[in-house]
Amino acid sequence: MISFSKFSQSKTPLHEAMVKHKLNRVVRFDVPGHKGGRGNRELNDFLGINCLKADVNSMKPLDNLCHPVSVIKEAQELASQAFGSDNAFFMVNGATSCVQAMIMSTCKAGEKIIMPRNVHRSAINTIVVNGAVPIYVNPGTDKHLGIPLGMSVAEVEKAIIENPDAKAILVNNPTYYGICSDLKSIVELAHKHGMLVLVDEAHGTHFYFGDDMPISAMEAGADMAGVSVHKTGGSLTQSAILLCNNSVNSGYVRQIINLTQTTSASYLLMSSLDIARKNLALNGKDIFKKTIQFAEYARKEINKLGGYYAFANELCNGDTVYDFDRTKLSIYTRDIGLAGIEVYDILRDDYDIQIEFGDLGNILAIISAGDTALEIERLISALYEIKRLYSKDKSGMFDHEYINPDVVMTPQKAFYSNKVSIPLDECNNKICGEFVMCYPPGIPILAPGERITDEIIRYIQYAKEKGCSLTGARDTDTNYLDVVVV
Repeated sequence: MISFSKFSQSKTPLHEAMVKHKLNRVVRFDVPGHKGGRGNRELNDFLGINCLKADVNSMKPLDNLCHPVSVIKEAQELASQAFGSDNAFFMVNGATSCVQAMIMSTCKAGEKIIMPRNVHRSAINTIVVNGAVPIYVNPGTDKHLGIPLGMSVAEVEKAIIENPDAKAILVNNPTYYGICSDLKSIVELAHKHGMLVLVDEAHGTHFYFGDDMPISAMEAGADMAGVSVHKTGGSLTQSAILLCNNSVNSGYVRQIINLTQTTSASYLLMSSLDIARKNLALNGKDIFKKTIQFAEYARKEINKLGGYYAFANELCNGDTVYDFDRTKLSIYTRDIGLAGIEVYDILRDDYDIQIEFGDLGNILAIISAGDTALEIERLISALYEIKRLYSKDKSGMFDHEYINPDVVMTPQKAFYSNKVSIPLDECNNKICGEFVMCYPPGIPILAPGERITDEIIRYIQYAKEKGCSLTGARDTDTNYLDVVVV
């Protein structure tokens, strides 16, 4: 865990400047046009006057995210200190924008980047835009759970040896399911070969502040990391922080960020990052101690129900599962004869319980200190009832979440190639020209440039049958796919 001065971390320079600005009674002849809520009564009633008065545009007293020189700059420096990086950038388009900036800062068109295939869609989207070439390391797969795991150090080393000209390695820390690779060893291996390490830490904010957590990217010596503070750190949705060490040029990174990030950054989002950082720095140990207590209790009680399997550290094997994020409540559901997405839907529709996602064999509930013991008990009771009322024979169920891709051409070349739309069941052996993924978690089933197989077609058809939300394809019903004309 990072150590820092509690005195300095008690400051919130951007938030304090916002409070001062609201007290100034400034006459608003700038955007936004709702003028502090006066111009839209319904919006004001819905969000509240304090929220709309804080929805302001860049101005000298409040600094400018594109080129910060005062309060935003100071807020970012405090974030850098809290997370243990050399530099930090506030991001207002989530960890997606962090992943974009990391890849675009380190790889140009035609240059290689090593990454696991079970990356978030944002990574492959970026490659489509900037033309970098992905070298995929297929993650291990748990044969029982059917889920993708982490990257084996031996497989990473093999990819490095076969691609010595690669510029960087992208690592998930953790995966959506809570699984961590041996990040420190991967960093040491990459640096030995002159490669940078970029870490998608969208679900790892708490690694920097809790006790007995998996190693964080900055502690492992990574060069860059994208942290979704809104996911487990308490800021507003869509707010994130990009962490950088001096091994990358921070001025160049800022230029790259400004290629895609809005020039009208939300002060609501940025202020929430400032306040969340203070709370994490001063209270993070207690916050995540309580989070783990809730998650461990829920895991123990759910495993007593039978039929479900709430997994954790017992999966660790020193390689593809080097560590596990115990705040994650990942639950295997296939043994009760229900796909995770079916349990997800029943929880929401019948029990008014909204969890993070359900896939073909698992569900994920995000636990935080903001939950209550009563809510944890409601979830446990609901799972018991679902098992009692809906469980059935599991024969015939799809038994894995990940299919190794056959990459035929780069994502950018395939996406911008001439394409034709054909029925899904006629796509076998064709080259995919678009994305297909269940969202969440947003890990592509198919990416541009990958060969479509009969197994993938059956997976997509099964996912549709079970009620997964399939996104990415031009045909929103995914009855047709765009394939490359060769």
